[in-house]
Amino acid sequence: MVNRAFKSPAVVTPFADLWARRLPSAKVVEDSDTLALEPGAHDLVIHAMSLHWANDPVGQLIQCRRSLKPDGLLIAATLGGQTLEELRACIGQAEIAITGGLSPRVAPMGEIRDLGALLQRAGFALPVADSLPIRTEYRDAMHLMHDLRQMGETNALSQRRKTTPPRALFTLTSQQYAEAFSTPTGRVKATYEMVFLTGWAPDASQQQPLRPGSAKQRLADALKVPEVPLGD
Repeated sequence: MVNRAFKSPAVVTPFADLWARRLPSAKVVEDSDTLALEPGAHDLVIHAMSLHWANDPVGQLIQCRRSLKPDGLLIAATLGGQTLEELRACIGQAEIAITGGLSPRVAPMGEIRDLGALLQRAGFALPVADSLPIRTEYRDAMHLMHDLRQMGETNALSQRRKTTPPRALFTLTSQQYAEAFSTPTGRVKATYEMVFLTGWAPDASQQQPLRPGSAKQRLADALKVPEVPLGD
């Protein structure tokens, strides 16, 4: 969708082998707190599926912007706030019922509006945030949690409860999950929200907002509606 050829890409990712095969000409760096990116060295930076794990997501984006040449493009793919909303609700209800309290069992994910705002805080021009919810199905809630562990997407919050949870917690979670989110085929639903962020390193050649009051056409005329004064 971007009509441009990129000659010096970089990829920030925990999946170095995968991206090295896909983009052999790209510089692939680890998603550490300090990114091994040189200032102004790249015309494209892809931040691939690790921003939701970052201790400082704004800092990650700022480092990406600094590594871009003027008018360079950032593309970030991460998980958004709708991710695992079904599991979050069921395990929370089960824990309250069993222990009378609630602890962070599922790591929080950023809402799309907040993630888009991070681009502006990091100094990107023309920021855009897009959401793509992916609906999946599993045999049961236990199968979902097993899959999350295999994906390396279990809870890593430092504030999480460190003691071994009671077995009844997951039994009740699975029962509530089946009651609330079953499919007609007897499986259960799970949502993963993919959020894609794009922003450009500022450059004088980019589109600039017009000065307030410089419009040459009235908005009411463009929308073909009558204009009503605020006092009325």
